[in-house]
Amino acid sequence: MGELFAGIAKAFTDGGPGMYPILVSLTFALAIMIERITVLYFRAAIDKEAFLQGLKKHIYAGELDKAISYCAGQKRTPLVNVIKAGLLNVPKGDDDVQAAMDEATLRESPALERRTGYLAMIGNVATLLGLLGTIVGLIGAFAAVANANPADKATLLSRSISEAMNCTAFGLGVAIPALVLYSVLQGRTQSMLDDINESAVGVLNLIVANRDKMRMPTGPVAE
Repeated sequence: MGELFAGIAKAFTDGGPGMYPILVSLTFALAIMIERITVLYFRAAIDKEAFLQGLKKHIYAGELDKAISYCAGQKRTPLVNVIKAGLLNVPKGDDDVQAAMDEATLRESPALERRTGYLAMIGNVATLLGLLGTIVGLIGAFAAVANANPADKATLLSRSISEAMNCTAFGLGVAIPALVLYSVLQGRTQSMLDDINESAVGVLNLIVANRDKMRMPTGPVAE
């Protein structure tokens, strides 16, 4: 492992100044990756089936106050917040329930979608920075070879090209993971949004079907 890092450090040094913008891209990419993984796989994640199973028992029984309290006792994820917004508006009517859940969905969606798109941009930028660094390095290499001793030209040229290609390799090394993780995070985000929409429709249908036995809260409920 130590030899691997030593090789990477040497390649970075040999790559010249063009490596530093790519390093900045890598830093931003890593920060976004860590933040998005934390949000999408931990903070905003919830067992949808288990949550809805517990909620349905209260709705079937007409216990609106317990259904709201049940949501309040769950982890504050986008899915829970959307469903709770709808339950709080049950006394006002079915149209208000749907409007409240639609509004909550629009409010919660940006928290799931933000910053993920930057990974695609960083991946493209890192690739272009790698190519730019290589081209600049090759220009300098050919300029140096032009004034070199003829006997040393081949060796100098091959070494200079090898060093210049480090920029392309480093740029691709940043771009490929960024683009792969962008696709993974986009899929996760869309899956969570689909779960929210599906659950909201399902809960609304349950409320409509069980409204005749729904007992409205007589006092303040947990927010």
